[in-house]
Amino acid sequence: MGPVAGLKKWIGAALAASALVLAGCGSSEEAASAKVEPTGPLKVGVISGPETDVMKAAVAKAKADNGLEIELVEFQDYITPNVALSDGSIDVNAFQHKPYLDSMINDRGFQLAAVGNTFVYPIAAFSDKLDSLENLKDGAKIAIPNDPSNEGRTLILLHNTGLIKLDDAGNLEATPQNIVENPKDLEFIELDAAQLPRSLPDVDLAFVNNTYAVPAGLTLDKALLVEDKQSPYVNLIVARVDNKDDPRIAQLVAAYQSETVEQTARDLFKGGAVKGW
Repeated sequence: MGPVAGLKKWIGAALAASALVLAGCGSSEEAASAKVEPTGPLKVGVISGPETDVMKAAVAKAKADNGLEIELVEFQDYITPNVALSDGSIDVNAFQHKPYLDSMINDRGFQLAAVGNTFVYPIAAFSDKLDSLENLKDGAKIAIPNDPSNEGRTLILLHNTGLIKLDDAGNLEATPQNIVENPKDLEFIELDAAQLPRSLPDVDLAFVNNTYAVPAGLTLDKALLVEDKQSPYVNLIVARVDNKDDPRIAQLVAAYQSETVEQTARDLFKGGAVKGW
């Protein structure tokens, strides 16, 4: 073989090898950018209690309508469901309203997105000691939720009732430090939401949302103060930004926003769940 022929053969081999390498790179890039098809059941995070039973009605309807397989994952607090959704342990959750979701996104940088509305669960004030807010004494102890937006939600309700004055009645994340007028010198005790029903023997008034009120036998007809049912605090079904277009999630939302589920919530929450769609 002459030097020219040998050089041509070497160049040909090099070009072929380069083509193989480039083809391999292209395949890797395509694989990396391709969406992975979901496998296994759709994992849905819920808060233990009656909201889980509402979701079970949606699960049954989604199964009947679309053959959708769903695994419910129950949580006991309001922080973990978003952590689990963010890290991929679950695919979707249903427990929070938009102000709370926004606060978690802003505070923790979660890439989450609302995909559907569920219900408004009004927050309400209950008491074992009083039969009217008119009997609320100076220095009374008031138990309120300590999570970022439900605390503000409670204080805004108290502001609108005239029991306190906030520096900004539109601040959804208000805390007792934002109270500028407290004519009755009310003492605020900040507790985890799940502890609020159990605090009733020790306080004069406790603000409890329906997630924890109904299991404790606290219905709205027993409340001394109830959030307006036109509240913007509608609860949401939430997914991650990277999986919000999963068709299974759309099927879950459709099943949830049905007459069957609305009736289930109406029965379980004894009229305390307001349809949000």
